[in-house]
Amino acid sequence: MTVLHLADEGEAADLAAFLSRLLHYDRGAAVRLQAAGTTLAVFGRPPSFEVLTIRAVRLAKPYEDGLDATLDVTVSAGELLEAADEKAATAAVPGAVTGPPWAGVLPPRGGWRPEPGLPPLDALRSLVAAGVAEFRARTGELAPEHRTRAELDRIGRDIWSRTVAGTRLPVRAVHAAQSLGFLRAGESGLGLVSSGTWLRLRTAYGSVAVRRIGTATLGISVA
Repeated sequence: MTVLHLADEGEAADLAAFLSRLLHYDRGAAVRLQAAGTTLAVFGRPPSFEVLTIRAVRLAKPYEDGLDATLDVTVSAGELLEAADEKAATAAVPGAVTGPPWAGVLPPRGGWRPEPGLPPLDALRSLVAAGVAEFRARTGELAPEHRTRAELDRIGRDIWSRTVAGTRLPVRAVHAAQSLGFLRAGESGLGLVSSGTWLRLRTAYGSVAVRRIGTATLGISVA
């Protein structure tokens, strides 16, 4: 069995927290793992946000036997969480699962360039709070017979598909970053970058990526 040796207990705890948040939104969540050298990239797609989330984890060494090899596999997020040992700072890689469509469409590894106009951290967090408050207010005003899933989804799309002022980034990407614990107080690595059709909100604790086709910003689903 492949065993990943994480850099320390903190990395193991952060990985466990990220997986737990993904499972909160999707009990059957899958994650794609890509490891090379001393970095593990964990990709997930919480369905509530329709974005791709990436958590980079530092490794002490790639594998249990220290082999010079790479890892690229899609696994159950729940099984990976169960296999993570925070005290030992290790994670046994569970068996591969059939990957969902998004797992085959990942952002490029390079070619990223800075995008201007991203507001500071406090403004982004306030933007999310305002969106949540608006959603609650608008849905709270609905008559019982109009409080359908379709109408709730329509209001949600209206709010979260708006773009962050001065950028092409949809607000739902910021909402995802906040909900997954990426927008932490004291964040110093905040930035917006692009590569081809991809936009990526980058923080020291993880990234959120979306694809753009034409003038529309899309999720990761593949038709």
